[in-house]
Amino acid sequence: MNHLEEVGVLDRIREDLGGFVGEAIRIRANRGRKKIFEVEGVLEQTYPKVFVVRFKERQIERRVSYSYADLLTQAVELTVGENRIGTSPQP
Repeated sequence: MNHLEEVGVLDRIREDLGGFVGEAIRIRANRGRKKIFEVEGVLEQTYPKVFVVRFKERQIERRVSYSYADLLTQAVELTVGENRIGTSPQP
């Protein structure tokens, strides 16, 4: 994938996510060394380079941000309902 194709894909991911702001989502992120972070939260906001997820952990509200490239490289999996965002369907 060349640079222009990658930019187009990232723009499409950003646009797709923009439609889900305020909705419940599920995040699964690889934190390295076999550590997986999984949480259900709300897609709080999308920005030009990152998106923010709000969730509660032990009665404390927290926020995490990820880049759209994290979705493209599958370092982060984001699911809305049964739909996984950021991956292209395999032929």
